[in-house]
This record gives sequence, structure tokens and C-alpha cells, in this order.
Amino acid sequence: MALERDERPWGSFEVLAEGDGYKVKRIEVKPQHRFSLQMHDNRSEHWVMVAGEALVTVGDRELMLRANEAVLIPPRTKHRVANKGNDLVVFVEVQYGSYLGEDDITRLEDDYNRIPSALA
Repeated sequence: MALERDERPWGSFEVLAEGDGYKVKRIEVKPQHRFSLQMHDNRSEHWVMVAGEALVTVGDRELMLRANEAVLIPPRTKHRVANKGNDLVVFVEVQYGSYLGEDDITRLEDDYNRIPSALA
């Protein structure tokens, strides 16, 4: 099975597995880059760090995660991962929910001037 790889301004992701109600991704965040501050209506996400060190925002909390540390992001909760270091950040994301499309995203802030999905 060929992996679905998607390049983004902040790095890339590959879909490792997908089934009814779940999707598993391997995500890389380049040094000095970060995701948009975002939320999803239809899914939760569980992030498990495997390499590097990431500053993670979940709701109003900020925490540093390293390899073998994890965080759960409930639906409709703002979140972001930021790589403030000089090494690649790699983590596995497990999505659970009724809809897992890439268009289930509301961007609240974005470093790359992408149109917030709520306004698209």
C-alpha cells in the first residue's frame, strides 16, 4: 500500500492507516515552524511524540512534549504544535471521530496567510 504524503508549509504528513472512524498519521514539523492555531468539530486527536521537542497548545494550556510523551485533544478545542528548536519534530497523530476530512478545520491564527476555513 502506498502512503499518502502531503507537504505543508510547516512540514509534512503521511497517512499510515485509516478505517471506519479513525486515521493514523506520521507528522513532521520543520525547525522554527508551527501549525496554525486550529480546532476540529468532528474529531479528537491523540498526539504521541517520537522525535524532537514540541511546544504544544491545548485549550489554554501550553506544555513541552518530548519523545514518548502524549496529549489528547478533544473535539472543538483549540490546539497547535510548534517546533522552536533546530531538530525535526516527529509525532504520531491518531484521529477518532465521525468525520476525518482535511476540511474539518477552523484556523484561528496562521503564520502562512492561509484563509481561515470559517471564512473560505
